[in-house]
Amino acid sequence: MPILPYAGLTPSHPALIQFRTSQPPLSSGSLLQWGSALTIVIGFVITIACLLGGFVAMGGHIGVIWQPWEYVIICGSALGTFVVANPMRTIKDSGRAIVEALKQATPKARDYLDVLGVLYSLMRELRSKPRNEVEGQIDDPQNSVIFANFKSVLANENLTHFICDYARLILIGNARTHEIEALMDEEIQTITRDKLKPYGALTAVSEALPALGIVAAVLGVIKAMGALDQSPELLGQLIGAALVGTFAGVFFSYGVVGPLATNIKIVREKKIRLYIIVKQTLLAFMNGAIPQVALEHGRKTISAYDRPSIDDVERETMAGGKPAGAEAPVKAAA
Repeated sequence: MPILPYAGLTPSHPALIQFRTSQPPLSSGSLLQWGSALTIVIGFVITIACLLGGFVAMGGHIGVIWQPWEYVIICGSALGTFVVANPMRTIKDSGRAIVEALKQATPKARDYLDVLGVLYSLMRELRSKPRNEVEGQIDDPQNSVIFANFKSVLANENLTHFICDYARLILIGNARTHEIEALMDEEIQTITRDKLKPYGALTAVSEALPALGIVAAVLGVIKAMGALDQSPELLGQLIGAALVGTFAGVFFSYGVVGPLATNIKIVREKKIRLYIIVKQTLLAFMNGAIPQVALEHGRKTISAYDRPSIDDVERETMAGGKPAGAEAPVKAAA
């Protein structure tokens, strides 16, 4: 790994601050974020256009599909069962997860660089500073010089606590690496279960929707049976309206809620990846790796599609972070 002339300086050194502010901005991830969010809209438009277009091409009439009370029965029943099956915490988190999925609020290059940057600064402090000085940084990250340069990490309160908790265990000095690894694995599994509860809840709703569609259809057939003395034309309209319930239940299940739940899972799993980066970096550091090498252990756990290059990581970490509000589009590396 190439060594920069700033390697021996602290992140707050004036030379590093000048170096950081003089660097040209890397590429922004905002366009990628909105582009990913746009794919959801495009996907729904294609689905509905093909569905309705094909129906019209077969000679069907759109007005026949518009049966609002069938939709009320299906969607209302689905919402009610969702509320019954889940605690309020999961219900609220499901709302947040849906918004995250629609926005494609996954970690971007800046988030990965900030996590690696704060870990690098923290490991340097652990290696070179007395215990009482490092404890102050860990105990109060909001006022820490180390964390102040990495706003996206501070904004993620759970991740900040995760980093500080295990840095504190390392600072104590008598913890064994395999014990820390087991503890980290257990905590990450717990975080994963909590974060994926909205996915499980919406998947259950998706699986129930076809059955609820049948319920709506049966109710429509019951209504039609009450009109057997009417003309065949009216009776056919009633039966057709009843069958819309079956169509709507299957469509909402496999065309709307199911894909949305899958998207939630993808977004949440990418967010959990930040904890894996912390885990692998700190474990490598505990096993004797120098901070630069320990960072490489963490960097390699990032998906190849999002992974910043080793040069970008070195430049950012040596510069001690990036000024708030600056964006950094980073070239991917293998």
